[in-house]
Amino acid sequence: MPIVKVMQRRQVVIPKELFDALNLEVGDYLEARLEGDRLVYIPKRLVDRDEWYASETGQKSIANALDDIKQGKGKEFNDVEALIKDLDS
Repeated sequence: MPIVKVMQRRQVVIPKELFDALNLEVGDYLEARLEGDRLVYIPKRLVDRDEWYASETGQKSIANALDDIKQGKGKEFNDVEALIKDLDS
């Protein structure tokens, strides 16, 4: 397992074998999160809203959401606090 060093400006170099194994490219985005006492980087891809909306996946997702609403599977909330309370329950 490669060891890396935190450099000036908090920079960390991703070892080449890991970089290649994840098919990363310069300019790619990574999500950084803490999992317990571990720092985890997860490759992410930014998708233009118009691109997703027009895609087959986007259209299917929208159609499924509209079907759920028609079937009464949706909920309405008067404010954000009520939504959060429902999510926490």
